[in-house]
Amino acid sequence: MIYKNARIFIDGDRVLENGFVLVEDGLIKDVGVINNKYEKKYNNFECVDLTNFSIYPGFIDAHTHIGMWETGLGFEGADGNEETDPITPQLRAIDAVNPSDVAFNNALKAGVTTVLTGPGSSNPIGGSFIALKTFGSCVDDMVIKNPVGIKFSLGENPKSTYNDKDMMPTTRMATAALIRENLEKARRYREKLGSQDEPDFDFKCESIIPLLERKVKAFFHCHRTDDIFTAIRLSKEFGLDFVLVHASQGHLIAKYLKGVDVVAGPIITDISKPELEHSKEYNACVLSSYGARVAICTDAPVLPIQYLNLSCALAIKNGLERGLAINAITKNAAKVCGIYNLVGSIETNKLANFVVFKRDEDIFSPYVCPSFVILDGEVVYRKI
Repeated sequence: MIYKNARIFIDGDRVLENGFVLVEDGLIKDVGVINNKYEKKYNNFECVDLTNFSIYPGFIDAHTHIGMWETGLGFEGADGNEETDPITPQLRAIDAVNPSDVAFNNALKAGVTTVLTGPGSSNPIGGSFIALKTFGSCVDDMVIKNPVGIKFSLGENPKSTYNDKDMMPTTRMATAALIRENLEKARRYREKLGSQDEPDFDFKCESIIPLLERKVKAFFHCHRTDDIFTAIRLSKEFGLDFVLVHASQGHLIAKYLKGVDVVAGPIITDISKPELEHSKEYNACVLSSYGARVAICTDAPVLPIQYLNLSCALAIKNGLERGLAINAITKNAAKVCGIYNLVGSIETNKLANFVVFKRDEDIFSPYVCPSFVILDGEVVYRKI
């Protein structure tokens, strides 16, 4: 199938006028401009004419908890925080995600084709995150990458969770110490594997090994500047490929965050707890201007996932360049999440996941939604 005559946003930096996308077996097999060479090569292929439309990479929400806290279900649908043990790297998001959560359908209708979802922030080490497509009835069939990383939490959330239980950690010192202790334990465990002194199987250590080998990322929940620096300190100590999630006070220390991956958001929020006192709508703009690689998230269900585009609009209103806003939910989001080889741009050999808007529609407007959404080369949503 060829989608042709469209304006194609390869990403936020590259645009093709009068372009085409060839899809085969759920993958993008060719992208280019309609010309004589195209006519000779693809003249007999089945086509969809997208004159007066624009194609964008499917949007990516780089940090959510959808399917983990199911919309409207209360305790029955709350499966994101295992608050009986502060160290739970062995927990897997795939075992908790309910693909029937209405949030997946809401995401799809808003053009969000990929989400990262996983545990909440009660535990210093909370478990693995997963990258999913937003269409499907079986979570195993929706997987893009599993796991993408392990969730870590610093600051107020683990403190408040375990202070109520009279358990460690109740301070920032203890939170960092628990993380450090278990990373070091896993490092020593790994060193002894295959030796005469091979240790007994340890599920927690086994779950951390891919992190130490930089096969997956460390996603650090952090808001305050001191917690941001703790995340960086721990990552340097253990050689982790890390991402700062939220980094609400990042704008105050942006000069230290050049080259750092940040998932900013939720932008549309209030000061609901002390750590958010200095959160600003211009955070993404300032971080980007100092050289951080920024993705924007909703943290759904904290903010409904269908408002991802409005979050970008608010960032643009507060100084973020439009191309960077597009990249914050496409190319940069995919790079931050470690899935750019699969999604995040309209390029060959990537998943055929893209969204189609009318040519002159502003994708960040509250008044528009995709004309249709394509996942694995198939139309899975069409605006009535």
